[in-house]
Amino acid sequence: MPDQVSDLNVVFNVPLPAPALLMHEIRRTDAQAQTVFAARRRLEDIFHGRSDRFVVIVGPCSIHDPAQGLEYAAKLAGLRDEVKDRIEIVMRVYFEKPRTSVGWKGLIMDPDLDGTANLAEGLRIARQLLCEIVDLGLPAATEFLDPITPQYIADLICWAAIGARTVESQTHRQMASGLSMPVGFKNTTFGGMSAVVNALKAAMAPQTFFGISPEGVASMVSTRGNNYCHTVLRGGDGGPNYDAASVAAATVALEKGGVSPAVVIDASHANCAKDYEKMPAVFEEIVAQRVAGNRHVVGAMLESNLVEGNQSILADHGAMTRGQSVTDPCISWEVTERIIRAAAEKLG
Repeated sequence: MPDQVSDLNVVFNVPLPAPALLMHEIRRTDAQAQTVFAARRRLEDIFHGRSDRFVVIVGPCSIHDPAQGLEYAAKLAGLRDEVKDRIEIVMRVYFEKPRTSVGWKGLIMDPDLDGTANLAEGLRIARQLLCEIVDLGLPAATEFLDPITPQYIADLICWAAIGARTVESQTHRQMASGLSMPVGFKNTTFGGMSAVVNALKAAMAPQTFFGISPEGVASMVSTRGNNYCHTVLRGGDGGPNYDAASVAAATVALEKGGVSPAVVIDASHANCAKDYEKMPAVFEEIVAQRVAGNRHVVGAMLESNLVEGNQSILADHGAMTRGQSVTDPCISWEVTERIIRAAAEKLG
């Protein structure tokens, strides 16, 4: 008998429901489609300088409980209505978490938070929650980590991120070229801009790559390129890059590279040294630059939850703090409300 040469380290390989099947099971309504379409057009106008409104992408670092995520969304929808003339609020609805080494990889990958990795259920939960959030009239944002995930949920997403760990990935640049919404590329974890410039060029160009069809069959995907790609400054190993000098240097690099100089600035991650208590001051400085007349600063990102801080995942989920992050620490809802209202007054 010949030695086995395939799947030596694969424990199992289980088919998932085809994207078309899940989209049939959890259907997008006409009203949801109109909400997504209109929000994408507003964002495109902002990123291309056709609108004076300021984007704030805000919400939990990651969604780990759908009920808690929907509770947060209901509060955010109310705040969005208050400030919509000056600020375009988009909710962070992050289901996939890139890990530096190991850890919980997000609701899609592990919806039971116990390592059982029930991906089929994770996809269903994610799609259902997005439908409920969009029903509130609230645009949703997410980071696409696995290149297959968009097939299941992208029709409900208004803004997408390519993270600092994947900005140099050809797979993610190709994927972004075919996405139907604006895409923000973060600078690398070491803080450099050259990777972002190259990523934007690649994502704006036509691409052909391997993918899956709506029926779940391996396919060849050809795109026309995405003209609504831009940069997200999130700081790096060398420190923050939200200050005016760093923003000016970034926009010069972008213009020199022949790509969009529009930047969204992340007030969390390395820009607040992963200290959530510093996040409000960083956000205020970002808004101040826009108020001072820097039109390249088109938006900001905040990690926010019902309760401030973060916590570990416990075996007894009932013992965990409701509304508190299980990944990066977040600011509280009360702080979120205060700083966004203050920003709206200054931007008015």
